[in-house]
Amino acid sequence: MTGKRTIGCIALASSLLIGFSGCGSKSDAPTTTESAAESGSTAAVSNLTGTIKINGSSTVQPIANAVKEEFAKLYPNVNVSVDGKGTGNGFKMFQDKETDISDASRPIKPGEFEACKANGVEFIEIPVAYDGLTIVVHPKNDWVKSMTIEQLQKIFVAGDAAKQWSDVDASWPAEKIEIFSPGTGSGTYDYFREVVIGKSDSSLRNDMNLNEDDNVLVNGVAGNPYAIGFFGVAYYEESKDKLKAVEIVNPKDDKAYLPTPENIASGTYAPFSRPLFIYVSTASLPRAEIATFVSYFLENAPSLCERVGYVRLPDEIMQRAAKNLDEENTGTHYIDGEGNSRSGAVADIYQPENLTK
Repeated sequence: MTGKRTIGCIALASSLLIGFSGCGSKSDAPTTTESAAESGSTAAVSNLTGTIKINGSSTVQPIANAVKEEFAKLYPNVNVSVDGKGTGNGFKMFQDKETDISDASRPIKPGEFEACKANGVEFIEIPVAYDGLTIVVHPKNDWVKSMTIEQLQKIFVAGDAAKQWSDVDASWPAEKIEIFSPGTGSGTYDYFREVVIGKSDSSLRNDMNLNEDDNVLVNGVAGNPYAIGFFGVAYYEESKDKLKAVEIVNPKDDKAYLPTPENIASGTYAPFSRPLFIYVSTASLPRAEIATFVSYFLENAPSLCERVGYVRLPDEIMQRAAKNLDEENTGTHYIDGEGNSRSGAVADIYQPENLTK
């Protein structure tokens, strides 16, 4: 794959004009025909064919589905399957070469990176949006407006976990807390655990209602005035008429913030602001449909992520991602040469000098 080829694909996707010779290893370069549905417009559809398999984070799934929907208008003969079995489960499939793209709501872990290397799976790491992991309660919950990390620890950490709201704050109701959480294969579960527990040997309590389907979690909290749960901000945004987001106290300034786009982008919604990713197998990139789709994804992620409730990344980061795709710079920025995970702001971590192959 050459840089010129990818740049060409991005430019073509952007202009919505199709001409793919040089955009992949396929010799049967597709042609275009005017769509009857687009009569009167300049849009065209392509005869590009193929199959693309995506799995992983249910948090990223709404973005991938939005990209898939728009992509299908231009490339109706490309079959794109998107599933959201969780970041960890998605990486397992990716390592086993069952998927072309792995959606992830956290960076790849050292063990997952080593498994990819052992199986000969190389990838390009692409951040696509910001998310604010959102803690939600029922709208009738009038006793919680904001919470600290310490209060979340009382509810979610195993051991002497709070059974009733009054165990967290004596002024709160003596009612059982019903907890809804993403499953253990979810990157959102991993991220929440990392933030709330840190590097201690503790674990999250095991009596939560776990489910990989975020819509199940939404309905669980919406159906119980004494419930609490968490998931990506997109699921809150589409259900905010039946949920209430909890303000989170930023440990650095002791002020409480809601997961608004402004607070997520600025990082004041801390420590729950995080980047979302796609990981693209370089073994799949020579296929024209994959190269075209990934270029389209990268080009349109800023606008489509906002459509589904997430926050666009700065142009500078998207340009770094485009450069990595263009030059096929494989590896991860989130693991150092000694095999340790890196953490911090995406603008600081996603730098060329941090790329580990």
